[in-house]
Formats: sequence, C-alpha cells, structure tokens
Amino acid sequence: MNKVYLAAPFFSDYQKERIQKVKDALLSNNTIDSHNIFLPQEHQFEEEKFGSRAWQQYVFASDMRQVNRADILVAILDYQAEESDNEPDSGTMFEIGAAFQSNTPIAVVQFDPKKELNLMIAQSLTAYFDASRSGLAELSKYDFDELKSKPSKRNVF
Repeated sequence: MNKVYLAAPFFSDYQKERIQKVKDALLSNNTIDSHNIFLPQEHQFEEEKFGSRAWQQYVFASDMRQVNRADILVAILDYQAEESDNEPDSGTMFEIGAAFQSNTPIAVVQFDPKKELNLMIAQSLTAYFDASRSGLAELSKYDFDELKSKPSKRNVF
C-alpha cells in the first residue's frame, strides 16, 4: 500500500473541491494506503500564529518530511482554474521539485488541460491524469505499485 503526499493549493473553496475529488479517487484506489494520504492543509501547526517564523519553520519541516516519506507525490496543478490566469501554485511546484530530487514518483492531475505544462514539470512527472476527461476514474484504478521503480516513460490518462 502506497503512502501519498497530495500537493495542491488550498486557499479557496474551488481548490478545496478539486482536492476532495482527487482524494476521493485516491481513497477508492486499492494500491493506496487510505490512512496515509498526507494533505498539507490538515497540518498547519495551529499552536503558533499563522505566518509567524515558528509556524513557517514547522510547516516547512513537516511538509518536507512527508514528501520524503511518501511513496508517490500526487500534485494538482490547477491553482486558479476558476479565473483566467491559471498558473500553477509555487508551493506545489516546489513540492514537485523536492519529490523529483528524492526520486519519489510524481503523478500530476490537471483539471484544465488547455494549460500547457512547464517543461520542468512535464519532464519530471511519472503519470499524468486529465481530470476534465476520465482522468479521475483512471486515478482511482491506477496501479501505483508499478511506480515503485520509476518507469522511463510517462503514463498519460
């Protein structure tokens, strides 16, 4: 069973809806450990004031520890899909880079496939899921066990 780090922006209701759709697909996947899906939004160190130095240090260390602990990083690229400027979230992009550096396979979910992938993201991912088509259904049945050894070519759904 695979542990997942679910990287995504979580600052608006639309973003949280996309996260829930992806999480639901992962929860129905029998190669995913449903008790080990890490969502950064659920670990914000509320003991410290939001944005304080101590809060930042804790959140950063916790997120990086979880990226390194994960068997797969699943990243939702759509930041502001409800607006015209749908650039990826910088925190999500950093998490993708950290996962790549630690040889953790990366699955990208994109709700707006018209938005071209940056070449650094396109070359680092292991699997791509187009959520505007059947990507979420494919995500729910994808064999994440096959990602234990990173394949040389990408899987696109």
